[in-house]
Amino acid sequence: MPESSPETHVIDFRAAEQLLAARDPRGAIRLLDSVITAHPENTAARLLRARAFFLAAQLRPAELEFQIVLEREPDNAFAHFALGRTLERADRTEEALRHFRLAAALEPRPEFIEAARFAPGQGSDKGDGSGSGDSDRGHPDAGPE
Repeated sequence: MPESSPETHVIDFRAAEQLLAARDPRGAIRLLDSVITAHPENTAARLLRARAFFLAAQLRPAELEFQIVLEREPDNAFAHFALGRTLERADRTEEALRHFRLAAALEPRPEFIEAARFAPGQGSDKGDGSGSGDSDRGHPDAGPE
């Protein structure tokens, strides 16, 4: 096996991106493991590996990687959104909603706003006493005008 170098790590990272795009998350994880072992500070590689774990339905490792990314980049809206999706998939909806709302506040993309407001069908109605108090803020129809 060839010796690892910064160049091979870049190649592995790019190949992992391609594998993830081709829906081979396990192959991407294998490549990213060596990249992260050599460069544990590489947030982009961790974010890519977190996405791969999520697509491979490895929710706990995905959660841990997204948390590492957010420790380093607390304003990373995508990482909050993806962590929210991970927690939602693990039936931890209250925790997920917190990250969806953070994502929407950081970057009001339509999918983030929609996820942050997913309350209908979650077992609560308008009079549930949840104390959110922000019934109009972040509503998908409320434009930035």
